[in-house]
Amino acid sequence: MNGPGYYELYRRSNAGTTLMDALDTLILDQRIQPQLAMRVLANFDKAVSDNLRDKAKSKLTFKGHLHTYRFCDDVWTFLIKDVNVKLDSSQTVNVDKFKIVACNSRRTGDS
Repeated sequence: MNGPGYYELYRRSNAGTTLMDALDTLILDQRIQPQLAMRVLANFDKAVSDNLRDKAKSKLTFKGHLHTYRFCDDVWTFLIKDVNVKLDSSQTVNVDKFKIVACNSRRTGDS
């Protein structure tokens, strides 16, 4: 797959882990080759990233206590506790923990 690489962080979502489990089962049953599974995952990374960029328009605001933050390999990670989240629909949700992973829109080395 030529072109820019995409972050693999959405593979840890429910959809991503379910896809990886299904691909692992297909590989173990010798129904697909591991190379095909890697291509499927690369397409998943691209599709999720592109769709979030193009179609996700909702906004939210949040307020809480910053517990942990780190910056490694051009990726910021914030863990916020006791968070009050306000959605576009004026709905308010209180959560114990809120994790934010922020990446550059272009990976290092991409033009």
